[in-house]
Amino acid sequence: MGIPEPALVPAGRRIEQDWPALARYLARLGMAFDPASAPEQFAGGFGNLNYRIEIDGAPAVLRRPPPGPRPPGANDMAREGRILRGLAPLFPLAPRCLHSCEDEAVLGAPFLVLEHRAGIVVGGALPEALRGRAGAGEALADTAIGTLAALHRVDPEAAGLGGLGRPEGFLARVARGWARRADLAWDGTAPEAARRIAARLEAWAEEGAEAGAPVLLHNDYKLDNLILDPGTLAPAALIDWDLGTRGDPLWDLAVLLSYWSEPGDPPAMRELGQMPTAEPGFPPRAEAARRYAARTGRDISGLRPWRAAAQFRLAVVFRQIYRRHRDSGAGDPRAGGFDALADGLLDFALAVAEGAAD
Repeated sequence: MGIPEPALVPAGRRIEQDWPALARYLARLGMAFDPASAPEQFAGGFGNLNYRIEIDGAPAVLRRPPPGPRPPGANDMAREGRILRGLAPLFPLAPRCLHSCEDEAVLGAPFLVLEHRAGIVVGGALPEALRGRAGAGEALADTAIGTLAALHRVDPEAAGLGGLGRPEGFLARVARGWARRADLAWDGTAPEAARRIAARLEAWAEEGAEAGAPVLLHNDYKLDNLILDPGTLAPAALIDWDLGTRGDPLWDLAVLLSYWSEPGDPPAMRELGQMPTAEPGFPPRAEAARRYAARTGRDISGLRPWRAAAQFRLAVVFRQIYRRHRDSGAGDPRAGGFDALADGLLDFALAVAEGAAD
């Protein structure tokens, strides 16, 4: 089966870069980039910008943060470059980092040049090529869970990443950090639901809910960060490492499940549109968690605090995207409706925290 062309941003909506400046900069490094070679912007996502370019006559990816202010800790190109340089020799799904630039004078922000990996990306709906394909949902679920299990087997020390992040007190920092971001995202006063979730997370942290030995975390793990072989649906790459860190493996699992919508979910989860898991053929969240436990041998009985924290994070992220769009007009026009979506996701996060939803 041939590889379908990836979704691209139409020319009229593309966020153009200073391609001649990039060509001059890369030429000083001995890397040939022709600004007339028609770089294309990949569609999908609401964060970093990704472009297909040619370096020395071969496809590559230019990756940089979106325009406007960046939330604390997000869109960290230097971190992503460091992780990929350490991880690629040990974890074949990590693309090679060809160059990392922290000089914002070149393109107005730090950026990376990465190895290009061909394949398909599955977003909020099944690609046309997979519709009606028997077993597609099961295969995608198996790939997502199996890849996460494989990542969590990587030794951070062997990758030179033993000092990445601060795994001690991880849940407490997640609780406090996202509570602060919620206040900012909701214009200085987070809703009552956010305060109740944060208080519950703090209580869990004090009770010692974080007992897992730290592993390397992707920190935004979901299907559209996997590039897949269109024939076998086996993974070809795991991308978007700017949030990578070390911590309890249940956090990555909980982040994946925060995007994993089901047919019986409340409207906000069904409108989330990040993974096609509410379509027929996908296992429910609880079964996905059990399969991860079977693959890894890990105890997931303490998953709820992490589920609540990850669902809370997702609500705040969508409110941040809405606020950035509202205040600057930048980004995807769909973000104009994310205030209501964020409120609905926050209500669902509270239900998870209080045991009314899984």
